[in-house]
Amino acid sequence: MNDVVRKEDLLGKISVLIEQARKKVALTINQEMVILYWNIGKVIKEEVIKTDRAEYGKQIVQSLTAQLVPAYGRGYSKRNLWYMVQLYESCPILQSLLGEFEGLSWTHVITLLPVKDKLKQEFYALLCQREHWSSRILRERIGGMLYERTALSKLPEKTIEMQLKELKEKDKITPELVFRDPYVLDFLELTDTYSERDLEKAILNALEKFIVELGKDFYFVARQKRITLDNEDYYMDLVFYHRKLKCFVVIELKLDKFRAEHKGQMELYLRYLEKYEMEDGENPPLGIILCAQKGREQIELLLLPEDRIKVAEYLTKLPPKELFVEKLHKAIQVAQLKLAEGKSEIKKR
Repeated sequence: MNDVVRKEDLLGKISVLIEQARKKVALTINQEMVILYWNIGKVIKEEVIKTDRAEYGKQIVQSLTAQLVPAYGRGYSKRNLWYMVQLYESCPILQSLLGEFEGLSWTHVITLLPVKDKLKQEFYALLCQREHWSSRILRERIGGMLYERTALSKLPEKTIEMQLKELKEKDKITPELVFRDPYVLDFLELTDTYSERDLEKAILNALEKFIVELGKDFYFVARQKRITLDNEDYYMDLVFYHRKLKCFVVIELKLDKFRAEHKGQMELYLRYLEKYEMEDGENPPLGIILCAQKGREQIELLLLPEDRIKVAEYLTKLPPKELFVEKLHKAIQVAQLKLAEGKSEIKKR
């Protein structure tokens, strides 16, 4: 029996070593490929610049493709060569490139290249590295406008830069990076008519996808968690734990629009968890009220952010992209205007 245990332990240790080595090899290969493609893009770009003729550039790339593909494979297609040029144009300093796309494959890199906003591109690159997204998930996140849906995108540019720097250098997570608005729950495939219990059940049936939408560090704790106060039972819809924020996160599901009494209910749950379930070293719990519609004025008057409570809308069907973009940009503008007004008030005082 001991021999069997020892063999299993030995196998486990060797397996860990093999997996670690494989990851290191994959990271090294990815980095070397990106450096190679950057250098190829640099050479092509410099050759084209010499002539200052766009048509000549097309001829160069066409000629190179015809010779490189038979010798080295389809990775040197015309389309890929132009991506290499675009990579060099996007990041002309090699050291900066290695810092930004560290550990990412070429497929990840070419998915990020069309994202022209540097802060947005850095956000996706960092999350991709940190949460080990496949290139398919990265495309979905960009297409679903994840960056625009985070609280981070609504902050001043300098604050965004600082939080991304701390995420990269210290792996520091802030609530602005974690919470989103709206949450896109189209994968639940709900019919037009459903109850809060249906919504909860659909989320639990698709829990893996729901956690991906929430973010990597959320861990499921309980559904319909019962607490008893003054001989009366209350039920928290969903309770998660966030590893990096080191706190419980309560999610309450509301089919209708946000109402003031939802705040009191959430406050009760957060105070209970803080008093009876919070351990030493943990932070006070946070709450998310997911509702079909939220009212900005009510949320401001109730001072919800100061009470560690976030109100977010959810979408069970993704609207046309144009409407989605417009809605998110308006939300960002309102948030930035609010920040500017707040700074103005402080100066007056």
